[in-house]
Amino acid sequence: MVHAITIEREFGCGASEIAGSVANRLGWSLWDERLTQEIARLTKSTPQAVERIEWRTDPPVYRLFQDFLRGAFEGGLPPANRLHLLDARRIAHASETAVNTAFSAGPSVIVGRGSQYFLRNRKDVFRVFLYASRDYKIRRLITRGATEDKAIEQIDTTDKARAAFVGQYLGLKWPDPHLYDAMFNTETGDSFVADMLVRCVRGAHPDDQPLAVKQEDCGRGRSY
Repeated sequence: MVHAITIEREFGCGASEIAGSVANRLGWSLWDERLTQEIARLTKSTPQAVERIEWRTDPPVYRLFQDFLRGAFEGGLPPANRLHLLDARRIAHASETAVNTAFSAGPSVIVGRGSQYFLRNRKDVFRVFLYASRDYKIRRLITRGATEDKAIEQIDTTDKARAAFVGQYLGLKWPDPHLYDAMFNTETGDSFVADMLVRCVRGAHPDDQPLAVKQEDCGRGRSY
C-alpha cells in the first residue's frame, strides 16, 4: 500500500494547490509549508530574521538556497533565520531529516525539498513530477497577483537556480525522470490532475517491481 506521495514540480505550475487537494481527498497530512517550518525548526530559524535580511547581499550559494526554497513553497518565501550561519549542505541535511520526519508521521503528501530523492528506495512511496508550459506558468502567477515582469523573472530563474542547487548539493540531475512514477502536465487543470493522482495511488500495489502509472489505473490524460 502506498504510504506517501512526493510531488516535485516546476515553479508556478500549481503544485501546492494540487497537493492540498490530493491530501484532502485522501485524508492524508500535507507537508508543504509545514515541511519548510520543520526545516526552519531544525536550523533554529525564524521568519522575522528572513524579513530583516531579505538576501540583499547574499553570495551566490545563498541565492541558490533562496530559489530552492522559493520554488519549494509557492505561497511565498519560507522561514529562515540566522542565514549567515547556514550553508547549503546544512540545508540539504536538514531537508532530508524533515522529509523523513514527514514520512514517519503517517500517510502524507510531501511537496518538494528533495523528497523524491530522499525516499527514492521506498516501494511504498508514489513519486510524481508536475510541469506546465512557460506561458501557462507566467499567466498563473499573474492571476495570483504578480506583476508580469516579476512573474517572468521568477519563472525564468527559479527552476534554473534550483537545478543548480540540487545538482551541486544533492548530486542530482533536476528533473531526473527516472526518479518518478508519473509526470503530469498541470495545464489539464488542477482538479483533473488531483483526480488522476488519487486514482493512481489507489490503484498502485507495491511489490517486487517499482511503482508505475498505467492508463487503465489512472484514466486518460497527459501522463508520461
